[in-house]
Amino acid sequence: MNPLPLRDANGEFAPERFRIAHDDYHARHVGRTADGRQFFVTTPFVSASSPGGGAEYAARYLFDDDGALVETTIVPVGGRDGDGALPGNVTAFPAQQSAIDLLLTEVGPVTYGDITIAPFSIVQDGVEFGLVLNGPDDDEDEDEEWYWNVTIEPGDYMAFSSPWDSGDYDT
Repeated sequence: MNPLPLRDANGEFAPERFRIAHDDYHARHVGRTADGRQFFVTTPFVSASSPGGGAEYAARYLFDDDGALVETTIVPVGGRDGDGALPGNVTAFPAQQSAIDLLLTEVGPVTYGDITIAPFSIVQDGVEFGLVLNGPDDDEDEDEEWYWNVTIEPGDYMAFSSPWDSGDYDT
């Protein structure tokens, strides 16, 4: 049974699972470990314009075969040097690339491919991380249309929406 019985403007319930299709952009580090767990290694960021300034991370999320989150590793990697590259770009800077390489090496051999996972949210050092389910705001006008979506946080650089089995995302 769906834990969030609200229907969006398309008449859909919140997704229990959604697909991330492996690609050569933001979803290039997704697939399965040798022991069958699903994984996603990514580079969340807090914008430099945010209160308290910016921060960059490398994150590894491990999921069981059903897509439930089983382990999270988040590594702060500092900021980018003065080349003006925006946080969240697909070109990693050296400290970030080193962290990505380590996170992948720690789980052993991997096979890249699509994964199907459940939305999740965790808080580390006061920052929300995860693939976060978004629905109606509490102060939303009940006559205003809204739609379920899942965004990667922090940074909101991947946004998933229906159809949930497509693996497609917006940036």
